[in-house]
Amino acid sequence: MDLSTYDANCLGNPTFNLFGLPVTEPEARLVIVPVPWEVTVSYSAGTARAAENVRKASRQVDLYDPHHHDLWRKGFFMREVDKKILLKSDYLRKEAELYIDYISSGEELEKNNFMCRSLKEINEGSRFLNNWVHTQTSELIRQGKLVALLGGDHSTPFGFIKALAEKHDSFGILQIDAHCDLRRAFERFTYSHASIMYNVLEELPAVSRLVQLGARDYCDEEIDYINASNGRVVPFFDRHVKEALYEGATWQSVASRIIDALPEKVYISFDVDGLQPNLCPNTGTPVPGGLEPDQVFYLLRKLIESGRQIIAFDLVEIGVGDNDWDANVGARLLLQLCNLLTASNPA
Repeated sequence: MDLSTYDANCLGNPTFNLFGLPVTEPEARLVIVPVPWEVTVSYSAGTARAAENVRKASRQVDLYDPHHHDLWRKGFFMREVDKKILLKSDYLRKEAELYIDYISSGEELEKNNFMCRSLKEINEGSRFLNNWVHTQTSELIRQGKLVALLGGDHSTPFGFIKALAEKHDSFGILQIDAHCDLRRAFERFTYSHASIMYNVLEELPAVSRLVQLGARDYCDEEIDYINASNGRVVPFFDRHVKEALYEGATWQSVASRIIDALPEKVYISFDVDGLQPNLCPNTGTPVPGGLEPDQVFYLLRKLIESGRQIIAFDLVEIGVGDNDWDANVGARLLLQLCNLLTASNPA
């Protein structure tokens, strides 16, 4: 269907795609790859099933955006969830739960052959997932599509960031997150959700800088890594940002400092636990404090105005609760991110 004549005031048709838009993948400017994976989550599960909930909630989202009017007419399309990936995640998640319970009690891993096999299988599964994501996203990038990823836990974008590193010689990452995700092989899971940025920095030299916003739950190992990074990791910890605001700084001035730390090309990695926890209370590891969505999207609009380019994004860790609140918020975050990515790449 020609979206230039589509009436956005009508009800979202459940037979259509994301946001109720009658668009196919070949027609779409932006394609979203859902990744239903949560094998290594260390607290609450559910994010593997976020994509379908977000798709359903998206039909209730009004498409009007005063900052980026009618960009949805370029076409936003989300692929179907791959049920084989979801089944693999479910199976390995059960293995991981048994393993985490075992090591949490202080038992020695090497004394239990079953647990050793489980750990090996989980790590092999994570490498499989990385390769699958890399294949999916690389194909879309070669087709000239704008690409985004919808998780799943925060381990899911590694293969996507690798694909981008093969296209772009150098770019930075702006990470919105309550956590630094700089632990090396957390719980011995090589590609843990808590190790995503460590793995990116160690394996992908094209990522020239990591700027972190919202972190408020981290460990000595991560602080040591930041301090030893020679400026490659630039944290804007939640408490430092709040203290600056309490003492009279404006969000405009804070946003300007964050943007100044970023290079010309920027990938957005948006973990919803970077927001205030009442917004997505069923995220895997909620933490008191955090940001409002308006603060984040003001920052991203200013980033584009600065002349920097958003090259892609992920949106991860949207939980599943007793109602649709997390998906409702997630769908609105997703629309804003789609608009910003499209606005940053007008060609």
